[in-house]
Amino acid sequence: MIRLARRAAPSRLMLWGAPLVAVALTFVLGAALFAAMGQPPLSALHALFVSPLSDLNGVSELLLKASPLCLIALGLAVGFRSNVWNIGAEGQMYMGAVFATGLAIHFQTRWGAWMLPAMILAGVAGGLAWAAIVAALRAHLHASEILVSLMLTYVAALIVKYLVFGPWQDPAANNFPLTVSFEDNALFSPLMEGIRLNTSLLITLASIPLAWVFMKLSFTGFQLRVAGDAPAAARYAGHSEARAIWIVLLVSGGAAGLAGVTEVAGPIGNLNDRWTPGYGFTAIIVAALGRLHPVGIALAALLMALLYIGGESAQVALQLPKAVSSVFQGLLLMALLACEVLVHFRLQWAPSTRSSRAA
Repeated sequence: MIRLARRAAPSRLMLWGAPLVAVALTFVLGAALFAAMGQPPLSALHALFVSPLSDLNGVSELLLKASPLCLIALGLAVGFRSNVWNIGAEGQMYMGAVFATGLAIHFQTRWGAWMLPAMILAGVAGGLAWAAIVAALRAHLHASEILVSLMLTYVAALIVKYLVFGPWQDPAANNFPLTVSFEDNALFSPLMEGIRLNTSLLITLASIPLAWVFMKLSFTGFQLRVAGDAPAAARYAGHSEARAIWIVLLVSGGAAGLAGVTEVAGPIGNLNDRWTPGYGFTAIIVAALGRLHPVGIALAALLMALLYIGGESAQVALQLPKAVSSVFQGLLLMALLACEVLVHFRLQWAPSTRSSRAA
């Protein structure tokens, strides 16, 4: 029989090579899946990963989708390094969008150029407030942050529905569940004419080195790493577990709330009940695939964004179901988990119990 034996210490080559192996396995499994569906594997992979980047508009859409994924994953990585598992970034993103939308539809004619900065701060505050519920229950009542953050996601989604079907619904929208469109002072400016990519990308680009500095060079980042790698040593050194929980959940919640602002004040331009991108859940895969490193997360966000737009391209070109991108995300996650197991464990042959007794 075969059993798993823990390695004494995983090599750095295996740690950093595992995501690349997972991506390669995903391509192989995806090609086999396309062949089983009766599609030429190479043509299908070309439609999924190459065709979407054939023009400037495709590249801009890639960056547009990668930007919120990267923001959310950077925040989650801070918590994951400390073994605090925030699974509810999707709900925190919704609440960031709600807080920003509240300002945009009630004060957009009064605040002028200060409108967008105020929305950014409000969105971060919304994500912080939603994550603070999780932090309080985890730090002081020892509730599972996984369950609490996940359940709060559905509460946030219902809040969005209540607002767009009720008090915030646009009276001129013919009963469609959406708010009024934001004015120009409540929107990020396009980077180029004719494309949807906007200046919110600059926030993401600035967040990548800031996250690296926080995690690698700051004393707080060092404390959080110790809390994750050696909890007993952290307690012995006097590091507060409750403080660490509050910090990482507020950071991840604020980042998710900021991502919500970049969506409603960017390509969408309002709040509506059809906005369910799933970025908060996909960002978990992005953080894991990027090995919780800011640069790796940025690259992983580009790959996951390519799966989003590639699924749409394959749907049009090959008449494949829209869910093909979700299937690839699932394959990537399973391959990554399998590689992660083999990083820390090795396969070992062991005689079966019956054979030992017979001998």
